[in-house]
Amino acid sequence: MGTMPVNKLLITMSLPMMVAMLVQAMYNVVDSVFVAQIDAESLGLAAVSMAFPVQSLMIAFATGTGVGVNALLSRRLGEKKLKEASLTAKNGIFVILITYIVFALFGIFGSRLFFSLQTTDTRVIEMGVQYLSVCCIFSFGLFLEIILERLLQSTGKTIYTMFTQGAGAIINIIFDPLLIFGIGPFPKMGVQGAAVATVAGQIVAAALAFLFNHWKNHEINISMRKFRPHGQTIRQIYSVGIPSIIMQSIVSIMTFGMNKILMIFPTQGTVAVSVFGVYFKLQSFIFMPVFGLNNGMVPIIAYNYGAKNKQRITQTIKLSIIIAVGFMVVGLLIFQLLPDQLLLLFNASKDMLEIGGYALRIISLSFIFAGFSIIIISVFQALGNGVYSLVISAARQLVIILPVAYLLAVTAGLHSVWFAFPIAELCCVILCFIMLRHIYNQKIKQL
Repeated sequence: MGTMPVNKLLITMSLPMMVAMLVQAMYNVVDSVFVAQIDAESLGLAAVSMAFPVQSLMIAFATGTGVGVNALLSRRLGEKKLKEASLTAKNGIFVILITYIVFALFGIFGSRLFFSLQTTDTRVIEMGVQYLSVCCIFSFGLFLEIILERLLQSTGKTIYTMFTQGAGAIINIIFDPLLIFGIGPFPKMGVQGAAVATVAGQIVAAALAFLFNHWKNHEINISMRKFRPHGQTIRQIYSVGIPSIIMQSIVSIMTFGMNKILMIFPTQGTVAVSVFGVYFKLQSFIFMPVFGLNNGMVPIIAYNYGAKNKQRITQTIKLSIIIAVGFMVVGLLIFQLLPDQLLLLFNASKDMLEIGGYALRIISLSFIFAGFSIIIISVFQALGNGVYSLVISAARQLVIILPVAYLLAVTAGLHSVWFAFPIAELCCVILCFIMLRHIYNQKIKQL
């Protein structure tokens, strides 16, 4: 962390996670591709798309807690405080299990109400409840997988996260068609089969992550024997984690709000929601590698901040921005040149092609701006300034995008709604520049 050349270290730390997240993005897309084949009206796809805000919220709590654990644990290792590092890991596992229980209860008691707030179509509601209840009740695999992978990342053992996420993705991809369509000895379960395949992959990944931590992660001890929650450590985790959770939860609120805005259009609303859901699946191929890059970057910056190495921090930030923007340029070209081909993967109807092709081209204009912002937001988290990340994300996902989208919807129609995305990202870049300069002068320059 403190001696290897930065370019080599960043690639070494990030590449396994980038590959793993690409595989994960693939099974997210495959999931929806199979669900889209269930019915000609894309009702299953609409149900899965409407479930996305809750799934995104679960990921927000898991990864937000993981960010807090990752940053604090890496800092403790940089300071050579190994006992405190292990204490951080154990408390991270404890709070993530408490979080799982909350979402499991929501899956049992809240799924139907959640879908009833979005649509009156009983077919979509039933499909949605079948899918979301399974994803929530058995989400312990998701929560444990994410927190245990963050422990591996904090100690530089990112190669193992490629195996955990890859194995989970393969399980999902294999069982998706078997359980959705009832192939061979497997029952035909429809959208519920997609959910079962998803949670099965997550549970396998969590089991592997636990074994890798037990066998390979000797810098920390995660044995919960005689464990007692440590209030100060939990507060330190969430001093960074809560802003990150809120920041990522904003995506769930934005998605829910966008679905409601799109449903304003009575004849095109369901199709538009499906298009929006497909967009989120497709953009994960572009964004996931950048998030993998972030996961490799954060412990490097946190470690070198603890070690007071200004040069390595600035080198890591610059290189990460270059790589992230490069990925986004590739994504922009794909979305501009091949929108119809991408939509046809999801059994797109004529209406879906008409709405979706235009939507993908407009939304993808925001990609280049987003690449820069994603890196800077994670830099703030690594330096312990999660509130800055929260402010930027709130402005981008709530203060700007939803009001702009609503105004465009009611004044200029459906096709104009998609311009809210590049407008929001451009504003976000300006905020990032201002806050980065401030935090550089306040923290990095003084090292």
